[in-house]
Amino acid sequence: MIASVDRRAQLLDTLAGRVLAVERPHPVRVAIDGCSAAGKTTLAGELAGALHDRTTRPVLRAGIDDFTKPAAARTAYPVHTPASYYLDTWDYAQIRTHLLLPLGPDGDRRYRTAPDGPVARAPDGAILLADGIFLQRPELDPHWDLRIYLHVDFDVVLRRGLARDGARMGGTAEAERRYRTKYLPGERRYVTEVRPAEHADLVIDNTDPVAPVLVTP
Repeated sequence: MIASVDRRAQLLDTLAGRVLAVERPHPVRVAIDGCSAAGKTTLAGELAGALHDRTTRPVLRAGIDDFTKPAAARTAYPVHTPASYYLDTWDYAQIRTHLLLPLGPDGDRRYRTAPDGPVARAPDGAILLADGIFLQRPELDPHWDLRIYLHVDFDVVLRRGLARDGARMGGTAEAERRYRTKYLPGERRYVTEVRPAEHADLVIDNTDPVAPVLVTP
């Protein structure tokens, strides 16, 4: 167990070093991408801690799920379909307008981490860690300065998703139905069309979250 804990700490230190090596004249925007229950939010929080230990630069956190559309606004596809999940759940225009563009080359550094959230101002040396799903879709991909992709197989996605969401979705059977008919097909489409593991700057196999493996150098 100690060796595994050390491996995770070593990985976080390596990731922090890679983030700090990215030089931009504006805040560095880091995507922490991956399928459902891949461990994105946990890694982002721990990476923020590792960065705080190594730098005085401000570290900003954002969860892209805070930019999901209200259910009533998801009208392009039947709401229970993979197409609705993949194409019509997140408001990419709002993500760009409120979060990514203000922190980019021509931005005014005034950003929000949710469409109706308070406005904050970031210094040029800030680091944004944003975690979420589908972050390398073409609507968002040009605006990241570093892309970290957490890989887990879809059987792991299902197992972790049921453990996490079973109670919230009305029981394990209902959660499994939703995953198999909506979420997993939508995420498979993303992996097939976008090939996020191929295009990410860093890929982590997070099958064992205690001892994750950095796949790319």
